[in-house]
Amino acid sequence: MPTGAITQYIDVAQLVLYAFWVFFAGLIFYLHRESKREGYPLEIEGNGRVIAEGFPSMPKPKSYLLRSGRVVTAPNPRRETQTPAGVPFANHLGAPLEPTGNPMLAAIGPGAYAMRPDIPDLTVSDAPRIVPLRADPTMGIDPHDLDPRGLPVMGTDRRVAGTVRDLWIDRAEIIFRYIEVELAGATDGRTVLLPMNFARVKARGVMVDAITGAQFADVPRTKSDVQITMLEEERVMAYYGAGTLYATPSRSEPLL
Repeated sequence: MPTGAITQYIDVAQLVLYAFWVFFAGLIFYLHRESKREGYPLEIEGNGRVIAEGFPSMPKPKSYLLRSGRVVTAPNPRRETQTPAGVPFANHLGAPLEPTGNPMLAAIGPGAYAMRPDIPDLTVSDAPRIVPLRADPTMGIDPHDLDPRGLPVMGTDRRVAGTVRDLWIDRAEIIFRYIEVELAGATDGRTVLLPMNFARVKARGVMVDAITGAQFADVPRTKSDVQITMLEEERVMAYYGAGTLYATPSRSEPLL
């Protein structure tokens, strides 16, 4: 018999191939089951609170010790407390939701967000990751760049919503994340945050196409004026995201 042959019909290479097939099938099974640590069990739409795990079933709960000292268990029985303010557009499963009330705050479509922990994200030194420049004197604006502080902020209708009060910087990535806008006409100096990726900074002002000037007044506010939590970031970003579809009636109408 040739080298490596065990019998006339089985050799070492064949056994190695079979072993690889078994290992690979087991790996797929393991990874698929581990992917169900978050987002499961599923709630079947249209059947109330019916729970579905699918195959394979969810893995056993495992606890993870985070660097901050918090312990997170996954999967866990925690259910989403967020209820989108909308009703199905039609009676079939999977029908899109039509917002009820203020569509900018309905948490639907581009305005949807995840219920992240209501605590600030931290740097490796356990300091708040995103803070205004006034809270960190070691950070600043490059002298070659335009300093937007004091410039007007205008919505998609070119109505002035307020003026730039400060910039909020991500101390881990060394990049500006938000523009702090002091609202026009606010006697108490109320401010809201504007994500940088929704802003266009120009010499004549900061232009925002996502929302109108009047809609700045309803931007979700932060509990602190020197830091922002992960949940607050979700809500602020979702508000401007919702504006891309709901800021004006024409945006949610069909093109044809």
